[in-house]
Order: sequence, then structure tokens, then C-alpha cells
Amino acid sequence: MKKLIVLSILAVVFVLPGCSQSNSSKTSLSFDEVLTSRRSIRSYDPSKKISEAEVRELLKSTQEAPSWANQQPSKYYVAISQEKLAAVQDMVGGNKERIKDAPVLIVSTYERGKSGFFQGRPSNEIGDGWGAYDNGLSNCYLVLKARAMGFDTLIMGMRNADDLRRLFNIPDNETVMAVIALGYRKGDPRQPLHRPLDDMVKFY
Repeated sequence: MKKLIVLSILAVVFVLPGCSQSNSSKTSLSFDEVLTSRRSIRSYDPSKKISEAEVRELLKSTQEAPSWANQQPSKYYVAISQEKLAAVQDMVGGNKERIKDAPVLIVSTYERGKSGFFQGRPSNEIGDGWGAYDNGLSNCYLVLKARAMGFDTLIMGMRNADDLRRLFNIPDNETVMAVIALGYRKGDPRQPLHRPLDDMVKFY
């Protein structure tokens, strides 16, 4: 009987770590780890791909971002086929070589005349700047969710808006803001220096 109990205990000791290890492989980063490990990545691992289903899961997170009166002005156009990826790579200027191995490129836009407006008129002097503001919030959710999923990103303001508009048939009432590279980092870039907090914050 004692021998049976000992064997049962040993079975628990050896089996449970295996189960926990299997589950831990999918444990997500803490929020602080997401913040501190996110980097603007300029070199991607060409051997690792990202599926359309994963991109859909990622972009669903942007729907949780706050926006003016819940106008949700942000739109996304996803290049995931080889044809579209090659085309967008030619529209990001000097970043082309940096993102050539990213498996996904996402064009971020916002609809004008929504955020910052009431009954068709600007609510204050910023006007459509609120659409850009909301788009930035949406993109922030995107890059943080990407890091939580194990992906990496680069937000690029260097892009040819007119060519992107033609490539994706982007409506005239949308402003093209950025192209966001999505993939897996190749190597581990160092953390950049940050300004002292007191340079940015004033308490009164």
C-alpha cells in the first residue's frame, strides 16, 4: 500500500510539471512587460509568418480604443499577399529594406469629418486633428496587442499616400496616416534612452 502511494505521488510530481509547461508556453506577457519590451523593429525574421486569423484577432483590439463620441474613424488596409506586400514595400521610401521580410503591412487611415465634429461642424479649433488623435490611439492598441501576441511592429510615416490610395481603393474622405509593419523581430534591439519624466510632466 505504501509503495502504491509513493508511486502515485511520483506520478503527480512528474506529470503536473509537463502539463503546466504546456500551458505556460501560451502564457501572455504582463502589461508592464508588453510596454517595456515593445520596440520599433527594423529587421524581421523571414522564416516566421503570420496568418490572416491572427491579424484579425490583432485588429479586433483596435475596436476597444477610445474615440471621439465613439465615432471610430480608423480604418485598416492589410497587405498579406505577396503581390500586395511587394507593392507596398515600394511605397515606404527608405524603410523598404528594413521591412522587406515583414509578413504583413498594414495601412492606417481615418475618416475625416467624424471625430471632433458635431452636426457637421468642428467642435473646437482642432477639427480633424481629433481624427488623427483617435487614429493614434487605435494604432497604440494595435502595437501593444501585437507585442502581447509575440509580434513586433514599425510605424512608418514615410509613405506615398497617393499610391497607397490607388492600390487599396481608399476613399477620398479618408486621410492616409501610416504604414505599420508586422512580423517577428530578428535579433533583440537595445532599449532607447528616455527623457527624464520631469521634462514631460508638471504637477500643480
